Amino acid sequence: MHLYGTQAINEQGHLTIGGIDSVDLAKVYGTPLFVYDIQLFRDRAKAFQKTFEDEAIRYQVAYASKAFSSIAIYQVAAEENLSLDVVSGGELYTAVKAGFPKEKVHFHGNNKSETELRMAFEEQIGCIVVDNFYEIELLKKISEELEQSMNILLRVTPGVEAHTHDYITTGQEDSKFGFDLKNGQADEAFKRAYGHSFLKLMGLHCHIGSQIFDTTGFQLAAEKLVEKMSEWEKDFGYRCPVLNLGGGFGIRYTDEDTPLEPAVYVRDMIRTVKKVSAAADFPLPEIWIEPGRSLIGDAGTTLYTVGSMKEVPGLRKYAAVDGGMSDNIRPALYGAKYTSLIANKANAEATELYTIAGKLCESGDKLIDEAKLPAVEAGDILSMFCTGAYGYSMASNYNRIGRPAVVFVENGEHQLVVRRETNEDLITHDMSYTKEVKDR
Repeated sequence: MHLYGTQAINEQGHLTIGGIDSVDLAKVYGTPLFVYDIQLFRDRAKAFQKTFEDEAIRYQVAYASKAFSSIAIYQVAAEENLSLDVVSGGELYTAVKAGFPKEKVHFHGNNKSETELRMAFEEQIGCIVVDNFYEIELLKKISEELEQSMNILLRVTPGVEAHTHDYITTGQEDSKFGFDLKNGQADEAFKRAYGHSFLKLMGLHCHIGSQIFDTTGFQLAAEKLVEKMSEWEKDFGYRCPVLNLGGGFGIRYTDEDTPLEPAVYVRDMIRTVKKVSAAADFPLPEIWIEPGRSLIGDAGTTLYTVGSMKEVPGLRKYAAVDGGMSDNIRPALYGAKYTSLIANKANAEATELYTIAGKLCESGDKLIDEAKLPAVEAGDILSMFCTGAYGYSMASNYNRIGRPAVVFVENGEHQLVVRRETNEDLITHDMSYTKEVKDR
């Protein structure tokens, strides 16, 4: 069994995280419970940053916070000198409430509203990543009305799309995101933004995919973007100072996954940018990246309590837990795979095969199809690994189930950072229905 970060097994045979017994965490905070190993988050952030510093490259590492957004994680990100990638007014509002340095906030999204963009100007954030022509015109209108400058990057689709090990290098025109390089949209976007009194064009951005296990796609994208930036310098005399190569760096959910170390991703990107820049006689740009899952994904573990069990003779054994698709939609949504451990029997031999079922009223509410575990009993604490990204952030109140609590653990200390939703919370926004009956 692969353990992550500070995870270990103590003398009682219990899983520990950050030096804390996970069984004790379940008793104190209840289950389901998201537990974040903050030391692992910090270590991963430093690993990305160190490679840039070793290579003497100007850079920003921005936490792609759609993976998990909260006041507390934004505060930790600030402590680690990360920048911040937000994709909505709600995430931006959270960053402001967290006291995150606004000049290091980057605002993404393919359909930012005028209200959200005005908020970005009001808060004087670091930059907006522009996604379409509609947004360019909105930004011109707002900036001229306010007489206020804003840094922008143009998001482009570079014709490189990565799905783990597979790369498509001739397509990607059919995307809701960005300006396409091949069909001339990126050139037209440059012409519309370049030279505007208040929009300060900083460079190009791309995002080629997610859960990527090698560097080929990043290298191909870097080549295309640097070549385009060099072309614009020759044609218009304008030099873009920033190249943002996005995120998508993979993590290990199961033993089938083979992610690279952060240093490998960054090193290969830098070497490609240096090579292409030198060949094009283009000054080396500042390089930005946006890790999200690779910073927070395997730092998160969900703890559940086992309840009912069922055996279908000759087919399978079910073990049901007190959460499910309401706190982790990924298995039902697109077949995501996870590994698990019985936290209170971490040393016991795994002799049985179970399907881990959730408690939601959907037949597809299964968290793990085949989990090799010791004999499971009601009351056992099941830990599911690598749930830190897109678990809590995609959680819902389906079946009127409250979202779980979130706890940070580090150096033998634990702290509640998101409280569990109560039944009262579930009806906070409900209004009573009244019907007036008038005499006629």
